[in-house]
Amino acid sequence: MRKILGLTRYVVFVPAVASIIGALVLMGQGSIAMIEAVIDSVTGKSYLKVAIVEVLTAVDAILLGTVLLVIGYGLYELFVDTALEVPVWLEVKDLDDLKSKLIGVVVAIIAVIFVGVFVDTDRAGEVVSYGLGAGAMVTGLAIFAYATKKQNNPKK
Repeated sequence: MRKILGLTRYVVFVPAVASIIGALVLMGQGSIAMIEAVIDSVTGKSYLKVAIVEVLTAVDAILLGTVLLVIGYGLYELFVDTALEVPVWLEVKDLDDLKSKLIGVVVAIIAVIFVGVFVDTDRAGEVVSYGLGAGAMVTGLAIFAYATKKQNNPKK
């Protein structure tokens, strides 16, 4: 029974790989949108504010892809293969590591979305509500991260 329960950790393989595939799709679409925005801007097909919104939208897709990539790598590293070779900043030792990495990327996405609303003249009336919502979310995430932070108590 213990062996069977131990093998169930490999169930996480499917969502980990699905997250990585989703990340690649979003990063690809974001990169294509970025290239299109640059081409439109250079050829004069779009105005500056439109180009800014298009670039920020592309960055948003790329950042969301980054979130999925971090989730995929983190789940795989936690449950399937702890010896996965990733950069030091992407190493996940426990769920708290994964949580803190995700919070950082989510805050970056919130900032990009807010800036996109801020520069979009069609949505000028929404700036205050988006700003308050973004501030509340970032504050909530900071409080959550602080409240659930592991204490590093060195043994004496």
